Amino acid sequence: MSNDSSQATATELLAQLQRVTVLSQLGVPAAERVLPRVEVQRFAKGDRVVREGDLTRDLYFLLSGTAHVTKNGTAVQTLEPGAEFGSLSLVTGRPRAATVEATTPLTVARLSAEAWKELAAREPDLAFRLLESLFARVREDLLAMTQNVTALLTGRTVPRSATAEVKLGGVTRVVSTGTVVRELLPRDVGGDLVVGGLLGEKPVGLHTPIFANATLAPLVLSHWEGRKIYAQSIGLLLLEAAHALDPKLVVQLGTSRGTAQIVEVRNHPGRDLDALARDLEREMARIAATGARFRREHWAVDEAVAHFTEAGWTSAAELLHSWHQGTVPMVSCGVVYALSLGLTMPDTKDLAGFHLTRHDGALLLSYGERDPRWTKNIPPMQKEGMSAWHRQWLSAMGVDAMGGFNRLCINGEVKQLIRVSEGFHEKQIGRIADDIAAAKDRLRIIAIAGPSSSGKTTFIKRLRVQLQINGLNPIGLSLDDYYVDREKTVKDEKGEYDFEALEALDLTLLQEQVRELLKGQTVRLAHYDFKSGKSAPHGGAELTLKPGDVLMMEGIHGLNPKLLGDIPQAGQLFRIFVHPATTLPFDRLSRVSATDLRLLRRIVRDRHGRGHDAADTIARWPSVQAGERKHIFPFQSEADWVFDTALIYEPSVLKVYAERYLLEVPTEHPSYGTAYRLRQLMDQVVAIYPEHVPPTSIIREFVGGSGFEY
Repeated sequence: MSNDSSQATATELLAQLQRVTVLSQLGVPAAERVLPRVEVQRFAKGDRVVREGDLTRDLYFLLSGTAHVTKNGTAVQTLEPGAEFGSLSLVTGRPRAATVEATTPLTVARLSAEAWKELAAREPDLAFRLLESLFARVREDLLAMTQNVTALLTGRTVPRSATAEVKLGGVTRVVSTGTVVRELLPRDVGGDLVVGGLLGEKPVGLHTPIFANATLAPLVLSHWEGRKIYAQSIGLLLLEAAHALDPKLVVQLGTSRGTAQIVEVRNHPGRDLDALARDLEREMARIAATGARFRREHWAVDEAVAHFTEAGWTSAAELLHSWHQGTVPMVSCGVVYALSLGLTMPDTKDLAGFHLTRHDGALLLSYGERDPRWTKNIPPMQKEGMSAWHRQWLSAMGVDAMGGFNRLCINGEVKQLIRVSEGFHEKQIGRIADDIAAAKDRLRIIAIAGPSSSGKTTFIKRLRVQLQINGLNPIGLSLDDYYVDREKTVKDEKGEYDFEALEALDLTLLQEQVRELLKGQTVRLAHYDFKSGKSAPHGGAELTLKPGDVLMMEGIHGLNPKLLGDIPQAGQLFRIFVHPATTLPFDRLSRVSATDLRLLRRIVRDRHGRGHDAADTIARWPSVQAGERKHIFPFQSEADWVFDTALIYEPSVLKVYAERYLLEVPTEHPSYGTAYRLRQLMDQVVAIYPEHVPPTSIIREFVGGSGFEY
């Protein structure tokens, strides 16, 4: 913003003031008498002239350009040359009722509160007539708004009943139709923040109105669907804060890191990332304190495409080219609009404790102490070389987001993308094998670990082939054979056997046999009978490590240094962490979650190949994740190689199977909410059939048709 009275002659300024409606309607030479008392100001596109809640009392006359007026973040009016704004604050002294932001370069004439007092004292007749003109304009605006609201209300369908029965905590209440969920639920449950509701078994926002009989339960932050609501809300708050700080700043939510999320930042020349993190966190806290409302709106597709194109959100605009619904759900807590592909909190007032820090050329957003899983000790980031290469070749093919991928599916180019994806995997597996072969004079053990449904089994089979090409003979050793007798297994906090604990393994026996193998001795390995729950310390096959042999160990504890202790000498152990990491964004707020990708893999595999339905798989997933967070992810930085098993096309292949399996989940089942959300995710993806997927692909482990035996 600049003060610039000198750049316009008095004659030009007078001509512009004479076109201001409230001055031209007075019938007296009002503009000439106001002219000496105004100050010309210029604003760039995106600048805020006044902010909602400010205590300033200046009156503005719009001379050139356009601006929009927002109330609680909702656009309510567009201002054009000849308009005025700020009259209510000028007269009443109350805080600004709305925000005015320049949508083009803007020129205004500002009549300050002091200048108004001087005008009223010296020319009371003019001041009085100007007040009449101002309030006549206010009356016209109120009449127009009333007519619009009436039209909206009379166009809605009338509910069939004036009341609804809601069963909450075993008690049935009769409430008025339209009662919002928030009014019936507590703010927290035992200190666990309520972030949404379960209407039936479907997650809904706290601002959702109830129109029919239903059961209702609180959805808390510790629930994995509750965490998604909280994360979505904080992400949108960050985007709003970035726009408020600098409308040209490009911020995009990246991949998740448990209780934190990578934040990609572009277009910040000269800004130190540490300082930027502090500034963004401060602005987020300011907006959060205002209790800004999260608004969900439905826009026409063309309107949304035009908005995203103008805002520079090309990935969101491209995604909408394959949109199959008549309207697009949009969400905002201020000026920034994003695709509404998940639930949010009702407002920002319960968002607190978040932290932004610098991380490897980007930022790391921590959700803070509100998240029950939060820890100050976030594990070091795993080596990201493969994921960076992954993004590089995708960008070369013009696939930076899901919209670009859908375009390739539609125009028939996806077959080449499948070939490149699979070729990329094979090349990286070959590189791992080459690294191992380069150290074969000393290397004796390969340890492989990864979370559920990461594709470890197929990866190991493909790595075995590449190692054999390099003249190495990998010999498998299953950690599952080293379980202690079932009755000796340690128990968790619930009093149940914890088969995922490191103490569930007979480490003494394992380490003793590994020492003997490394000495060249013949060892009869252990064997565990899962049916009887009994271990046989020497009930397995005989094994001798000959020259060229390398011991290959796979299990959830493969990266844990305590597994083998000090047995491996320097250079004898090579650790590999396997998991899907690279996923595509939908827009700057939402993306395909790597965790959801693994869950979809498991749902398809369990239903397609093992006969387990999706409801049961989803129900078991939280305990699976808890074990991973405890036993796998804390040790990922121990890996010598991180293999990214994600195939960028796989959501489209999984969709062919997953849509039906997710529809099989009963609406009354506790898994229904997650199934419903995953179906919505699948809606954004163009399905492709697996004919072009090679039999050696990792995705074949889940959809069937693999060339390997499992």
